[in-house]
Amino acid sequence: MRRVALVLAAVLLAAGCSADQPAASPSAEEGQPVAAVDRDFPDPDVLVTDDRYLAFATNGNNRNVQVAESDDLQEWEVLSQDALPVLPSWVIPGKTWAPEVTELADGSFVMYFTATNYRPSVQCIGVATSAEAEGPYTVQGEGMLVCPDELGGAIDASTFDENGQLYLLWKNDGNCCGLDTWLYLAPLSSDGLTLAAEPRQLVKQTLEWEGDLVEAPTLLKHDDSYLLFYSSNSYGDERYAVGLATAASLEGPWTKNEQPFFSTESSGGEYRGPGGQDIVTTAEGEVHIVFHAWDEDYTYRGMFVEPVIWGDQPEVDLAD
Repeated sequence: MRRVALVLAAVLLAAGCSADQPAASPSAEEGQPVAAVDRDFPDPDVLVTDDRYLAFATNGNNRNVQVAESDDLQEWEVLSQDALPVLPSWVIPGKTWAPEVTELADGSFVMYFTATNYRPSVQCIGVATSAEAEGPYTVQGEGMLVCPDELGGAIDASTFDENGQLYLLWKNDGNCCGLDTWLYLAPLSSDGLTLAAEPRQLVKQTLEWEGDLVEAPTLLKHDDSYLLFYSSNSYGDERYAVGLATAASLEGPWTKNEQPFFSTESSGGEYRGPGGQDIVTTAEGEVHIVFHAWDEDYTYRGMFVEPVIWGDQPEVDLAD
């Protein structure tokens, strides 16, 4: 199995900071990476629990939110249940995308999901809760949590925790209607059900390779630097790629890498349109990137897991 090592330290220096079926082990053609989940399982989000990893994904296989589990991040089993089995009346079924699951301080779990709102009829972000990590999750409130109609709606929620304060990130869906797309950040209430302050804009599409959008934000802190991973361009082909911006504080300013952090080209064509990423840190402190990429016929997006290595300069190391 080939591995992609993503090396970040030079990026940090440039930013001025110190450095119902098993789906894990299909046969792969020689030279091709092996999917951790070799079926349609896009926009993966991984939750680290005390004894396992749970991956949640966009709707498919007759489930609103797919879920898989693993003991080691490599061997995965797709579970039979739907993590979000019931949608409220104000959601138009059929497009439940990009789930994000987070454990709260009281040990309960909250899921942020993208779905099509009934009125206004745009994609927006809802919230659901569960006492169990794998669900089932129950939608909370009488409407979407984030739904800016004038900005085209909102999609691709993710969370970031700093010193016990939980933040929500998302993208306004401006490319639906000829508007800019921004990545936003806002603090959440302690129960995760409401925004605690006005959202702050982080970055928007400005680089040629990004096309007309930035989306799928993932935020983490390494040493004294904040790293904002995001996906850009057309998700349906090889142009989709992962970008990276850095900042010394959450308030910014944010500095983007001029070129994609991870792309079809940088992987030597091994991964087709990689994106929808999550960054996962194990109990042992190992960091991995979890992402989707297209199969060779562009019929489905499987889930892949690769290590992130902190070294002297950013590069993609394809090793057997």
